[in-house]
Amino acid sequence: MSIEIETVELEKVSGEQKRSGSAAPSVAPPHAVAAANDDMSDQGPKGRRLLGIVFALALLAAIAWGLHVRAANEAAVANATQAAAILSVSVVHPVEGSKADDLELPGSVQAFTDTPIYSRTNGYLKKWYFDIGSRVHKGDLLAEIETPEIDQQLDQSRAELERMVANADLAGVTSNRWQALLAKHAVSQQEADQTRANYIAAQAAVDASRANVRRLEQLQSYERIVAPFDGVITARNTDIGDLIDAGSGSANPRELFHMDAPGTLRVYVAVPEVYSDLIHDRDSASLTQDSNPNQTISGTIVRNANAIDNATRTLNVEVDVDNAKGVLRPGAYVFVHFHLPAPGNAVTVPSNALLFRSEGLRVGAVRDNRVQLVPVTIGHDFGNSVEITSGLTTADEVILDPSDSLANGMEVQPRIASQKGQS
Repeated sequence: MSIEIETVELEKVSGEQKRSGSAAPSVAPPHAVAAANDDMSDQGPKGRRLLGIVFALALLAAIAWGLHVRAANEAAVANATQAAAILSVSVVHPVEGSKADDLELPGSVQAFTDTPIYSRTNGYLKKWYFDIGSRVHKGDLLAEIETPEIDQQLDQSRAELERMVANADLAGVTSNRWQALLAKHAVSQQEADQTRANYIAAQAAVDASRANVRRLEQLQSYERIVAPFDGVITARNTDIGDLIDAGSGSANPRELFHMDAPGTLRVYVAVPEVYSDLIHDRDSASLTQDSNPNQTISGTIVRNANAIDNATRTLNVEVDVDNAKGVLRPGAYVFVHFHLPAPGNAVTVPSNALLFRSEGLRVGAVRDNRVQLVPVTIGHDFGNSVEITSGLTTADEVILDPSDSLANGMEVQPRIASQKGQS
């Protein structure tokens, strides 16, 4: 009777385990098995047979559970092996547009008018009135030069002019008298003509003497060094008492002052030949400088050389900048940005996405988790990135650092990589 009760309890336990969803084999509690053994041993052969059946069922359940676990592990290993066999690749999306629309080139700022100021006469510097950094206006007196030799020559020339004028007056009176005597036939025609020629020669001598006086007066006026335009004194290379040599009379003349007109600045830029056809006069440009990188200065392309330099293979382009506010200084090193038109279908991809194959340049694109080697055309090479003018769109996923074994149709697992620094 006790055996039946224990059997019923085992069946209840097994039913509860099945209802709970447990996959573990149904095994009787130890105390139940021990009680069953005691009862079965009391029942004789019939009890021993029942005990054998219970143990056989427990053994079969344990074997079935082991086979189930092993099969599950083998399936997991197979899935992991299959997943590992698929190549994982880093991909990026091409960037719309191209960096070709912003060509950045270095340039040096120059004043629109940049002039060294020399002396046109010899002498000694008497006084100077402006130093470096001074803003001057056209006609302002910069310095004075003492020219004693020129002063003496001018006085001598003026005295000589007075003598010539007196001689000419006398020759004129004599000529008039001889002409009156000729009318009375008191003198010969030859004598009258001679006095007339003497008068004309005396007048020519007066004119020559006057010209010499004007020349010396002009040289004397060069004693005053004046500003030729509105600007800034950027250098002063003389001082009081210096011996001054005329700029045209010395093999190595020394400039007294140097002046710039910073109101309008010009920047000369060497544009590579490949971009020369995209540069047009009156197009806009912008300037930046390292000393103030957040400031953008507007400029205008005013002219270009219309010829490629044979040595550098570049086009010399002039950009003018309105510098009324003085934001730039002559001589500054700047970067000039030319806003060039880019092809409408152009995209930019990293340089490490290119594949060089015997059949031509290719890019590995992932479409439906399959590799497709796409032929592409390069527009411009920017170093770490390239402009692609045909073959790709911004919707494509481009493989970075593709392996040489990459082939069409290969299944891959794409993962999006960072595009920092690509654009």
